This record gives sequence, C-alpha cells and structure tokens, in this order.
Amino acid sequence: MRKLVLLPLRLAVGWGLSPRLLGLIGVTMLVLLRLSVGWHFYTEGMEKYSSGNWTAKPFFANAKGPFAEHYRGLVWDNDGKIRLDRDRVEKEWKWQWALISDHYKFDGKQNRLAQDAFESALQQYDWAIEEHANDLEEYELGKERQVKMDRDPVRSGVSSLGGQRETIRKEWTSKGAGAMDEIEKIWTNYTSSLMGIATAEQIQTHRVYKPTLPRSARIDTSVIDAMVPYFDIAVGLCLLFGLFTPVAALAAAGFLASVFLSQYPPTAGPGSTYYQLIEAMACLVLAGTGAGRFAGLDYFLHLVVRKFCSPQTAEA
Repeated sequence: MRKLVLLPLRLAVGWGLSPRLLGLIGVTMLVLLRLSVGWHFYTEGMEKYSSGNWTAKPFFANAKGPFAEHYRGLVWDNDGKIRLDRDRVEKEWKWQWALISDHYKFDGKQNRLAQDAFESALQQYDWAIEEHANDLEEYELGKERQVKMDRDPVRSGVSSLGGQRETIRKEWTSKGAGAMDEIEKIWTNYTSSLMGIATAEQIQTHRVYKPTLPRSARIDTSVIDAMVPYFDIAVGLCLLFGLFTPVAALAAAGFLASVFLSQYPPTAGPGSTYYQLIEAMACLVLAGTGAGRFAGLDYFLHLVVRKFCSPQTAEA
C-alpha cells in the first residue's frame, strides 16, 4: 500500500537510484543543462506574460508541412466564421456588454454610455465590411476553390501542384485578412470602451474584468495565448529548482516537439525549428536521468522514496 501511495512521487522525481557512474564533471554538466533550459523557459514565459499581448497566431498561421492544417486551425477564427458573420458579432457584443455591466454593476447612465459604444462599434463594423467588400467577395470564392483543391488527390500527390495550392491559399487568406484584422481592432476597442465606463471605485470593488473571446474551436489561440506564458514559467521554475524534474522536462519536450512539427520539414536559418528539436532532446536527457536529484529539490523527495521503499524496489 505504501509503495502504491509513493508511486506518483517516484515517477515525478525519477524512478531508479541516481546514476552511479557519473563523475563530478558529468553531474555538473547535467545541472548546468537543467539550469540553462529552465532559465530559457522562465525568461520566455515572463516576456510573454509581461507583454500582455503575446499571441501564437503568426506562428500557427504560417505553419507548413503535413500538420499545417491542424496548426492553422488553432488560430482563433482563422476562417472568419465569427468576425464576418454580422449577426454573430452583434450577439457576442451584446453579451459582452451584459457581462461587463453585470460585473461592474453599471447604473442607468453607464448603460446608456455602453449603448452608445455598442451602436458606434456596429457602425464601424458595417463600414469595414463595406470598405473591403470586393476583397471579401474574392475571399469567399477563394474558400470554395481551396476546398476543391484540398480534395483533389492529384494536387496533393504532386509536389509542384502542392506548391501551387499553397500559393493560392496565401492569396486567398490575404484577401480576407484586411477586413478581419480591422474588425478585430474594432472588437478590442469596443471592449476597452465598455471597461472604460467603470469608475475607479467600481474597479476597486469588483476588480478588473478580464474579457474573453468566443471560441472558434475546442482549443484555439484564445485559450493557448493565455496558457503558454504560465506553462513556460511553471516549467522554468521546476527545472531551475529541480522540482518534479522528469514531469517538467517531459512536458517541455512535448511542447518543443509540437513546435518542431509545426514547421516540418525544417529549413536552415534564423526561423529554423532545429533549435527546438535540440532543446527537446536535452529535455529528454533531463527527464531520463532525473537531473533534479543533483543540486535540486528532487534530491530530498527521492530520499523519502528510498526511506519508505526497500532497496530492491528502489533499484527496480
């Protein structure tokens, strides 16, 4: 029973005993590797968190290779089904107004100001649609063409035709990008206007409201953008302190592997994902060696495991 209870802890800090054949130099290199990777994740996470507007959208939108469609599908409203649907936008903006009003307990005067902001945003939306009408018409036609090309096995099997399909896709998306980007800015400004109606006393009493976007998929950048900074910081701290190192290192390796696959096959140059692949392999080394047991908190947790498990079990 005791072994069963300690099983998660054993998995979290390293299964077996610490490697006995590593000398001082080997141990030092493992610690330096763990600290380097941990510091990289921590600083990346803090930079994303501090910026306040970091997004994975450009990265996913420019994905290539056999998994490109999956990654592009992670971009919030990548095909404009939400932003280009006026009824849907109007419904979402009314709902957002209701949520912010309820959060800050708006009075009658404040709700009238919110009404003005809502009507102004809808006018701007209509203007943006009208301004980009020709491009949006081509965009809708391009979507139909892209669907037909994706279903064509001949184009999928011939590399030159596959390149032509990618060129057409980029031209198609560029036609709708102007309108969708403008609508997104209007959406952001509308939300800011609603939140700006709240008085300092209301903000202090009810705290700052954190707006969210309606999901366009089960998981998209509206969720990912909020999670990744905290993920990076948590992994970085675990590696820096040597806490639950195998778990943190495996999570980091999986994350980096997904980055590598988003640009597969990778190319040389500053934007190459070979760097992520190399760091993912380093994380697997940290996980496999239980590197947190060297100058890390996992050392003390591992003592607990060894104390309550027989030597034979610890070496299994």
